[in-house]
Parts: sequence; C-alpha cells; structure tokens
Amino acid sequence: MSDIADVSLAYEGVKRIEWADRSMPVLRQIRERFAKERPLDGLRIAACMHITTETACLIRTLQAGGASVALASSNPLSTQDDTAAALVQEDGTEVFARAGIDREGYYAHIHQALETGPDLVLDDGCDLVNTLHIERTDLLPTVKAGCEQTTTGVIRLHQMAREGALRFPMVAVNDTDTKHMFDNRYGTGQSTLDGIIRATNTLLAGKTVVIAGFGYCGRGLAERARGLGARVVITEIDPVKALDAALQGFAVQPMAEAAVDGDVFITVTGNRDVVNAEHLALMKDGAILANSGHFDVEIDVRALEEMAVAVHHGVRPQTDEYVLADGRRLVLLAEGRLVNLAAAEGHPAAVMDMSFADQALTCAWLATAHASLPAAVHDVPKEIDTEVARLKLASMAISIDLLTPDQEDYLHSWRIGS
Repeated sequence: MSDIADVSLAYEGVKRIEWADRSMPVLRQIRERFAKERPLDGLRIAACMHITTETACLIRTLQAGGASVALASSNPLSTQDDTAAALVQEDGTEVFARAGIDREGYYAHIHQALETGPDLVLDDGCDLVNTLHIERTDLLPTVKAGCEQTTTGVIRLHQMAREGALRFPMVAVNDTDTKHMFDNRYGTGQSTLDGIIRATNTLLAGKTVVIAGFGYCGRGLAERARGLGARVVITEIDPVKALDAALQGFAVQPMAEAAVDGDVFITVTGNRDVVNAEHLALMKDGAILANSGHFDVEIDVRALEEMAVAVHHGVRPQTDEYVLADGRRLVLLAEGRLVNLAAAEGHPAAVMDMSFADQALTCAWLATAHASLPAAVHDVPKEIDTEVARLKLASMAISIDLLTPDQEDYLHSWRIGS
C-alpha cells in the first residue's frame, strides 16, 4: 500500500509528467522497445530516487518492460506530491514519499519499498543499498544487482567494495559519459543557478560566486555563472582539477581566503564540512549559502545554527536568514539540501532523458548479465552509453560521420605506419 500526500493531485501530476515526456525522446523510444520485448518481465524493482516528473517517465519505462516498481524518495525536499499521486493513481506504482517528511519518515519509506522483496535496486545516494546491507540483510540473498545514479552514491559503493561489504553487483550509471558529462555539467550547472535565483531573486552579474569542487558539476556551474557575469572562484583539494580551473581562467583559492570576498557559495563536492564554522565566521553580511551535492552535510548547518542569535525562516521560499552576534546575516537556501531540486525543479527533462535512458537500458542488461558479475562496482557497458548518445543525436536531427573500412583497418592495425 502506497504512502503519499494526496491522491487527488494525480490530475496535475499527469499533466506535468506528459510535459516532461515531450522532452525525453530517447526514453520514449526505449519505452516502446521495452513494451514489445519485455526485458524486465516478472522482476521486482525497488528504487530510491528523486520523485520528479522525469523520474516518473523512467518508472513508466521500467513498467512497460514488465517490471513491478516500488519507489521511495531520495530527498524529502525534492518530492513532487502530484507526481507521486499520478504514479499511484494512473500507473499502479507503489510510491512511498511525501514532500517535506522528516528523517524518520524518510527511512520508513525506504523500508517500505524494500518490503516488496526486490530483484533489482535503483539508488540515488546509496541510502537504499546502505539500508539493505545494515538493517535488511535478510533480503540480500534475493537481490540480483542494482544501479547507482549519483557521484556521492558511487563513492560510498566503492568504499563498501574495498571493505568487502558489498554483497551484489552495482553498476555506476553516474559514470557514463552521457550521464556525468551532460547531466552533471549541463543539468546541475543550469538547475542550481535556477534554484538560487528563484529562492533569492539575486543578480549574479558582478557578484563573486565561490564554487567548492571542480568536477563535472562544478565545471558546469562555473561556466554558467561566468556567462551570467559573475566573478567565479573555485576551491579544490585535487591539484589536477585546480589546475584545470586555473587554465580555464577561474580564480582558485582555499575556502578560508574565498570566504572573505564571496557573495554566493555553492558546494558540489560529495564531502562534508566543506563550508565550516571557520569559513562562516569570515563571510560578509548577506552571503548566500547553497548546496548542490547530494547530502546536506557539505555546509555545516549545525555550526551555523550555533553561531546564530536569531533565525528568520522563510524570508523567501526555501530561504532562511541566520543573524550572527555581530549583526551579519548569512542566508541558507533549502536547509543545506539540494538547492536545484528543493528551490527549483531539478535538471531539465532533456538532460534527464539521457541519464534515465542509461538507467533503463542498464536494468535490461542486468536482468540477464547479473549472474556473471561479481559483487563489485561495475561500469555501464560502453555500447549502452554509445547507443544513448546515438539516439539523442537522432532525436535532434544531427548526423555524424562513419568510419570507412580503410579507416577501421587503420585504427585496428599496428603494422601501418606513416
């Protein structure tokens, strides 16, 4: 039995899902193929994902392929109650999610999704897989394999594998080119700034925007912030990424230096305490704090609460103002959670089209390939990544060159010289 906020919201959810579906032509093609081939027939899937219209399009695709799906939310602030209602009412999906639910309710929903006894799991942040390995070990023998959607989750999975704790194969869907190169760079880059602007109505032109982390997400953010006229400062712990940022013309500083001048701070590292009490003490009046990493640990919100003498909640939607003893005001967006999903609508559907196409095709591959895979973290087969890119190009009416037989021979021979 599903646990959602209000099933009467289904009509609005259907309209929004259909709007997203218009921008997801690759996933639509896969859905049509799945409906004919039924590669997931009889399989039970438990998913812990952001419950958005784009996710709904993925769930419909998996169900078209024959799977039964139980869905829990991977972030209470990103749950769209109307989307959840539409999935329950129109598609027969078991959904366990309510917008704004507390931590206890969040994990209760994950447990409810797991109670369906999944054959495959889809995760976004590794909380579902973590719960399986710590609290629901009784279900592990029937889980064949799974997929992980985000950088933070892949990091956790690799640690589990190194410690010998991972009990079934997991595929790092996050690491495909059509996911991290486009979803992280173009999706996070646009949607994060969208969330910040919606929440604060601030003008980024002329502001100093400090971005913690220069992976694909950080690069996308930096490019788009610069395009809006901001002065961009990068903080990094990786010398190679820091050098890359510097050679692209961005200022690179330690956070303790950047904290003094920054107007807007955005964390996208996958680590904790990236903005800590030391940094908060240095920030100017009115500094804006936003996180676009998966978990709400990148900004030390507890330290901010302890430093504040007053907190003004809801000064704008998803915007809280913390007043410090010296009168400075620091502005925290979305409680330190994913600002692009809590204060905006997440990635554009056109970007999620590729990420979720990767997910769907990988699930179909795992339905048969799982038996030959060890309990480890695996890459998505290259042919899946290439197929998604090919389908996306075709949907955009873009053609590319093909290798001639002579070119194929040349690339595969070591005997031909200059």
